[in-house]
Amino acid sequence: MMMVLLLLLGGLVVCSRSEVAPPTVNISLDEHPEVRWAPLTKVFDVDYLQKAAAEVIDTTVPKWVHHAIKPIVMSLEKYLPQPYAGEIRGLASYLGGNISDVIILNFAYEISAFCTSIVAQDKNGNVFHGRNLDYPHPILRNMTMNVIFHKNGKEAYRGTSFAGYVGLWTGQSPNKFTVSGDQRGSEHWYNWWKNVVSAVIFRRSPVSWLVRETLEEAENFQDAVMRLAKIPIITGVYYIAGGVRAGEGAVITRDRTGPADIWPLEPVNAGWFRVETNFDHWLPPPAHDHRRDAANKALNATGQDNINMETLYQVLSLFPVCNGGTVYTTVMSAATPEKYNSLVRPQGCLP
Repeated sequence: MMMVLLLLLGGLVVCSRSEVAPPTVNISLDEHPEVRWAPLTKVFDVDYLQKAAAEVIDTTVPKWVHHAIKPIVMSLEKYLPQPYAGEIRGLASYLGGNISDVIILNFAYEISAFCTSIVAQDKNGNVFHGRNLDYPHPILRNMTMNVIFHKNGKEAYRGTSFAGYVGLWTGQSPNKFTVSGDQRGSEHWYNWWKNVVSAVIFRRSPVSWLVRETLEEAENFQDAVMRLAKIPIITGVYYIAGGVRAGEGAVITRDRTGPADIWPLEPVNAGWFRVETNFDHWLPPPAHDHRRDAANKALNATGQDNINMETLYQVLSLFPVCNGGTVYTTVMSAATPEKYNSLVRPQGCLP
């Protein structure tokens, strides 16, 4: 019934492709960084991952740049902070590749995440968080995984990511908060080097590493927002966060050194949801990008009385919110962490 309402009011097209659950990899934070990603090799074929990683690098970084900077990237390993330096070193050994390629792969992912994130609150104060992650690399659908990070025998946090990547763009700290990251604006391949310089010289964190650190260290939603807003990062980004109490939701627009804007939920003023794509919310999106308008229209058609995990997933399944570049969709709510759900879109979504 709700989908019929959405179609009638929104005039939008529903993605009808089949979805599949990604595999799950369990990582123990109690293990040494260099060995903690060993479970990855039991879930994915190593030969396939080597070929897939090479394809991502080749389509993100021009070959002449790749060869020119390889020796430089090798020397950067000593500048990477722990535990990521150890994890990357371990991944290189498990995947049988050059450590510089694993470093390049991890930084390449930082500049090409076109996404849609939504945080919304129902009439009872329940907060829901959903995201579509869009990447220009179809092969990543075969590398998508859910990762559950354990500490002292218990789940510390979880997220959805790609094999060989130590960061997180999507994650949940159970009974505390949820986070997703969306690329801010249009980046080009040459900004890859700016990001490396920013990370090494200025000791700034890659945006996905800050997500992971926040999931591990922040005590609650407010603490998470402060960390995501203030800790220096290598490039601009949108962090979207959801909590466990009414009103705990926000879009954080980031510059490299701090917040450009914080846009919270305001349910008492009809601001019961926030939609963020890849452009500043106070500016109109490009004429060719209709994701924001489509999502806003669908959410208004759904209504605050009817928003929940299922209807949020339906909104994220509407074209062009879900599109040909969509790799996976996640819906989550920190207050009910067991309902965390990510599904891979095998062929994206087409009209």
